[in-house]
Amino acid sequence: MVTKREELLSVGDVAQALGITVSAVRRWLLERKIASVKLGRLVRIPAGELDRIVQAGFRPAKPQVHP
Repeated sequence: MVTKREELLSVGDVAQALGITVSAVRRWLLERKIASVKLGRLVRIPAGELDRIVQAGFRPAKPQVHP
């Protein structure tokens, strides 16, 4: 849920922050993989979604086994 004070980012801002293309972000929006807010014709993404996306894709490294 978006709070009153949470920053809203443009599609381009999200793409740049994640190092992906704008079309990839738009595809995620169409597939409803990320939350968004529509303001008229504008689409904005809550800044908290960046953290959620990164956490969802996080894969911890395997522990090193030393003989």
